[in-house]
Amino acid sequence: MTVDQVKGASPRAFAEHFADGAASVPITRALAEEAPVAIEINGMGYAVMMATPADLEDYALGFCLSEQLIADPAAFVSAQEAEIPGRGWMLRINLALDAAAPLLERARLRLAEGSCGLCGIESLEQVLRPLPQVQPREDIADAAIFRATAALGDHQRLGRATRAAHAAAFCAPDGTILTVREDVGRHNAFDKLIGALARAGADPASGFVVLTARCSFELVQKAVIAGVGLLVTVSAASTLAADRARDHGLRLVSLARGDSFLES
Repeated sequence: MTVDQVKGASPRAFAEHFADGAASVPITRALAEEAPVAIEINGMGYAVMMATPADLEDYALGFCLSEQLIADPAAFVSAQEAEIPGRGWMLRINLALDAAAPLLERARLRLAEGSCGLCGIESLEQVLRPLPQVQPREDIADAAIFRATAALGDHQRLGRATRAAHAAAFCAPDGTILTVREDVGRHNAFDKLIGALARAGADPASGFVVLTARCSFELVQKAVIAGVGLLVTVSAASTLAADRARDHGLRLVSLARGDSFLES
């Protein structure tokens, strides 16, 4: 597969330099695309996110679910994407009017660096807002986790092409990777995965999720809201992420490597 066939990658010219003093040589390498994506919901400006402009319909639905603007994918009516040359992308989302009360309460135009799960929150109390309890997937064996993490690289097309993208993978209980989404932002990649699963009618509780990221509390929050029972991350968790996972029943595995992982 060439760079031109990898969604979210763009070829660029470079001069490669060497430590041994050899003459630099011209090469072409892929860069991960990153662009402002202006999110408009029911005609109102809601946020501007920095993201890879690929799988944007998945992103739109996953974003609305993670932000708790809707509780059911059925309330998501449509999403239209449009590139604004030289400026970025517009993502126009339509939600069912009878399900958009959270949107009306929280809508305002914001600029953010990534989909962090905190958009529109005005107080410290609301940052740690109540979340549902999830059923931890204690039945998933260690071997399944190692199988998924070992196979993930083969499913990261954008990551392999650019070495600059995060991936979020949904896995069957035996560790088989079923769905992967990628983005320059770890939160965005997870939102894209959540949206892809919702569009396919897949139950996140039926398997587990692997993320190529450190585990921040926002990622734990997204997992809990989505109903994920086991979250695996390749880097370490923060204290708040571990605490929130414990408090809401999420089984959390972090620092997942080929020969070991951590579980508190």
